[in-house]
Amino acid sequence: MDLGAGAGAGAGPQRARGRLGAPSSGMRAPGTPWARFSAWLECVCVVTFDLELGQALEVRGPADPHRVSVFQKSSICYLSFPDSHSGCLGDTQFSFRIRQCGGQRRPGQAGEKYGDSGAPASLQREPAHYLGYVYFRQVKDSSVKRGYFQKSLVLLSRLPFVRLFQALLGLVAPEFFDKLAPCLEAVCNEIDQWPAPAPGRTLSLPVMGVVLQVGAGSCLSLAPHPSQTLLPAPVVLPSVHELDLFRCFRPVLAHVQLLWELMLLGEPLLVLAPSPAVSSEMVLALTSCLQPLKFCCDYRPYFTIHDSEFKEFTTRTQAPPNVVLGVTNPFFIKTLQHWPHILRVGEPKTSGDLPKQVKLKKPSRLKTLDTKPGLYTAYTAHLHRDKALFRRLLKGLQKKRPSDVQTAVLRRHLLELTQSFIIPLEHYMASLMPLQKGIVPWKTPPQIRPFRQDDFLHSLERSGPQLTCVLKGDWLGLYRRFFKSPHFDGWYRQRRREMAQKLEALHLEAICEANIELWMKDKSEVEVVDLILKLRERLVRAQGHQLPVKEATLKRARLYIDMAIGSLPKDLQAILCPP
Repeated sequence: MDLGAGAGAGAGPQRARGRLGAPSSGMRAPGTPWARFSAWLECVCVVTFDLELGQALEVRGPADPHRVSVFQKSSICYLSFPDSHSGCLGDTQFSFRIRQCGGQRRPGQAGEKYGDSGAPASLQREPAHYLGYVYFRQVKDSSVKRGYFQKSLVLLSRLPFVRLFQALLGLVAPEFFDKLAPCLEAVCNEIDQWPAPAPGRTLSLPVMGVVLQVGAGSCLSLAPHPSQTLLPAPVVLPSVHELDLFRCFRPVLAHVQLLWELMLLGEPLLVLAPSPAVSSEMVLALTSCLQPLKFCCDYRPYFTIHDSEFKEFTTRTQAPPNVVLGVTNPFFIKTLQHWPHILRVGEPKTSGDLPKQVKLKKPSRLKTLDTKPGLYTAYTAHLHRDKALFRRLLKGLQKKRPSDVQTAVLRRHLLELTQSFIIPLEHYMASLMPLQKGIVPWKTPPQIRPFRQDDFLHSLERSGPQLTCVLKGDWLGLYRRFFKSPHFDGWYRQRRREMAQKLEALHLEAICEANIELWMKDKSEVEVVDLILKLRERLVRAQGHQLPVKEATLKRARLYIDMAIGSLPKDLQAILCPP
C-alpha cells in the first residue's frame, strides 16, 4: 500500500516509515514492518474534497500497493463524502463496506493471526470486504475558493469494531484537522505498537495520551495514559462493536419483529435515510439483530451511485441480490422501486417522546422522490407481533429510562427470539452426529447423517420454538423460507464443518488410545506408511487449531508416528524422516 496513493508515492517499507515519522515512543516491534498496525487496520486514508479539483486521496500506513486497488480508492473517495440533501455542516461519522478486489494478501500476515475461532460471529474479521470508518468535517473557510473546508479521515479495516474505531476517530480526527500530518504520523506509529486483537483478553491501546482499554467480553473503556495528568474523565463504552440499538430502531420499533424476519430470511432491503450517519447505523443495527446467528448476506451501510457495484445491485434482468443497502440519494427510490422491501426513515428526533412510527405500506404506494417515511413491503410476518415489548419500551420512554437500558431490553428480546428459532435446529443437527461408540480406531469413521428438512419439521412438534418462546404464529412457514436463505446455508455449512472436525478429533483420540504395537504386527509396510501419513496430516491440522484435540492426544500421536517409523526398514525411514 503506497503511502501517497493518488499523489505519486510507491515507496517500500523503509521509505514509508520515513514518511510517517519516527516512532512516538519505544522501539518498533521486531518482525514484518507494520505487522501490528496491520492486525488492526489496513490503512488510514485522508480524503480532501475540492469543488473544482475533485477528490484527492492520500493513504497512510504499510507501503503495500496491492492492498487497495485503483477501483477501491475511487470508491473510498465517493463513500467518504456525504451524498445528502439535508446538508452535513460540522462533523459527522458514518461507516461503509466495500468488496476486496485486486492483489493477493501475503500468507501469514500478522493481521490474519487474530483468533477468529474464539470470537463470536459478530466480532470475526471480514474475509473478503473492507470496512471503512469515516469522520467527515465540513466548515466554512474563507481561504478556500468555494468557501468550505471539506475533508474526511477514514480508517480502513477488516474488523467490525464500529464502536472502537468511532471512538478512536473521535480522539484523532479533531486533532488531525487542526494540526494535519504530524498528528497522524504519531498515531500510526502508536497503533503499530498495539498488541494484536484477541477475544477474551484485556488490551491497553495507548493513543494521543489516552489508553483505550479493551477488556474481555468485548468491553471497551477509555482511561487516562499514566504519563498524562490534565485529561478528561474516562469514557466507558459498553462494547467494541454494538451500537445503541434502541436509538437506531426508535422510528421503527413497531416493526422490529417484522424487520427481524426479513433479516433472518436474507431478504433484499433498501434503507433510504437523510444522512450517511443514519443510513449506516440503521443498516448495522439491522444486520446485528440476528446475533448470535452469523449474518451471511451482503450489506452496505452507505452506498452511492458512484460505487463500482452500482450496476450489479440495480439491474432489473434478475432478482434483487440478498443485500441490505443503505443510501441517502432519493434517486435510488426510482432505480430500485422493483425491490420487495424499502425502508425510508426521516430525520432523527432528539426529544424524549416516542417518535412517530413509520407506517407499513404496500409497495404500490411508493411514489418517486416525495415518498414519506415508511416500510414499503408486501411481506406478511409469520409471527404475531410482541405488543408487550412495544408497551414496555414506550413506558421506558415515559419514565425517561436511560437509552442503554432500553437497548438492553430490545437486544435481549431479539437474542431470545433468535435463540428460540435456532435451538431446535441445533438439537436436530446434533442428532445427526454418529455415536462415539461407533468410532473404531483402525476403520474409517462413520459419516454424519444428512439434514432432512421434512424430518426436522416433524421434530418441531415435540421440540420446537414453542418450548422457549411465547410468540404464536406460523413457525413452520418461517423455517421453510429460512431453508432457502443464505443464512441457513451459512449456518449449516459451519455446523457441519465443526461436526466433521469433532468426528476427526474423536477418531484421532480413538487411535491414540489403542495399542499400535499390536495393530502393526500383521500389517504391511504400505499400511503402516499410510497410517503415518494420516497421523501427520491430522497433527498438522490439529496444531493449526482446526481440530479440537487435547495436548495429551497430540503428544501420543507424535509418539505413535515415531514408533511406526521405527518399525520400518532403514530406506523407508530415510524417506519419511529425511536428514
